[in-house]
Amino acid sequence: MLRASNTFGGFSVNDVPAAMKFYGDTLGLKVSEDHGIMTIDLSNGGSVIAYPKAKHEPATFTILNFPVPDVDAAVDALTKRGVKFERYDTDDIKTDAKGVMRGNGPTIAWFKGPAGNILSVIDENGTM
Repeated sequence: MLRASNTFGGFSVNDVPAAMKFYGDTLGLKVSEDHGIMTIDLSNGGSVIAYPKAKHEPATFTILNFPVPDVDAAVDALTKRGVKFERYDTDDIKTDAKGVMRGNGPTIAWFKGPAGNILSVIDENGTM
């Protein structure tokens, strides 16, 4: 029934202008704004919206994963743009000094947007 629907995802932010600057300028994504809602156009033809929420609470899970051919190169490039990568040292998730998890599933590195939502760059091949 919904197979032909132009599905899109969404998440909340506490500051749409700050989100537009981060997603557009820092991450280099195509963003637009209409009626206070930001749209992020994804390379696969889909889109995601970010809507303002006064009592926004950051997601405690990864809201967007960006598959890349080289996680280390992506981490280095984003770090130069001011992105800070998360460091984890738990039973399930251990990252190295760069913030990259290796050998426990796909190579992946997590970072947060200005509203505290979790994003990642992940090996597009899903290799360990």
